[in-house]
Amino acid sequence: ISEIMLSIGNINIYWYGFFIVLAFIFGLLVIKKYSKNYNVSFENILELFIIILLSAIVGARLYYVLFNLDYYLNHLNEIFMINSGGLAIYGGIILSTISIFVYSKIKKINFIKLLDLLVLALPLGQAIGRWGNFFNVEAYGTVTDNIFRMGIIENGETMYVHPTFLYEFIGCLCLFFILIYNNKNKKFEGQNVTVYLMIYGFIRFFIEGIRQDALMFFGVRVSQVLSITLFILFTAILLLKLRRNNNKDKEKLSKN
Repeated sequence: ISEIMLSIGNINIYWYGFFIVLAFIFGLLVIKKYSKNYNVSFENILELFIIILLSAIVGARLYYVLFNLDYYLNHLNEIFMINSGGLAIYGGIILSTISIFVYSKIKKINFIKLLDLLVLALPLGQAIGRWGNFFNVEAYGTVTDNIFRMGIIENGETMYVHPTFLYEFIGCLCLFFILIYNNKNKKFEGQNVTVYLMIYGFIRFFIEGIRQDALMFFGVRVSQVLSITLFILFTAILLLKLRRNNNKDKEKLSKN
């Protein structure tokens, strides 16, 4: 399948770009639906989305370059060539979160509440965006013979690999519905963010273990280490917060 969706004269529109735009549109619609519940104006959301888009691209590229520094120090002209690939989701999330924090302070909006709102759209956007990897024939897994295998042609030879883009698409889609349910039953501020980081860390830990293009640092899969750290840390935070809330509820009942 061609990575080019359509051509208009000399301008090529790529499937990858199409799915990224689609991800942002659907994400925006989700946030618009729930923004009233968080007392955040949609004008603020539109303004913030532009900042998030730029931060996500810069952060994702910076993260990728930093963990491939040996290569890019010898190919400085390629650092800004994002059209040739090389974006890492964790870098995008980190820089976007910093940008959201700064924005929330300037606009005097509760930072944690804002994150709880924005994170509702994140896994849906990730799920849609992963189809860009399919059309680019990238971010796939190791060779396998399981029933979900995907055939690709590399150096003229056909090989069958784990369709990791599909695994993450399914995982993120499930996470999206979990967050929507969780949003209706929140016990504390920051619960949406906590649940997202816990479950996404769990999903990504296993996917990174079978990806062929995993970022390495001294022989260690960087994103896999980060993923399991997030899972353990935010599982502990969730359990601790829920326990404290249960204790508070019991105290209220005993006083009554």
